[in-house]
Amino acid sequence: MPWKLTVRSGPRVDKSSFDDLPTALTALEADARALAESAPRRPLNARVRRFDPAEQVFARLEVSGPQRLVASVRAGLDVRGDGSVEAYRGRVRREVIETGEGESAYAALRRVLDGGTERAS
Repeated sequence: MPWKLTVRSGPRVDKSSFDDLPTALTALEADARALAESAPRRPLNARVRRFDPAEQVFARLEVSGPQRLVASVRAGLDVRGDGSVEAYRGRVRREVIETGEGESAYAALRRVLDGGTERAS
């Protein structure tokens, strides 16, 4: 299975494998939409600082592949505490994928990954 989907939400980590990128992206979008609906939408008060829901990463979903050991593509979505979604590429150094006018984060991620010509490391 060349494409791996990793969903991190709180302490829970779920991993799935897919034969092709479009199927993995469809599963990623479905999971992200469900998590965005269940986002807490309340501030987090730490001892030193208060974090508004938009500053919190409620869940992180990452698709990687197609290589097994060192994936050439790593990209995904961050679901924020307010239910908003932000697309990114990279793993250690995340780069936010800018959305075009009227484009969702899901569509922006598909745009960057379609064709497999973009390298996201």
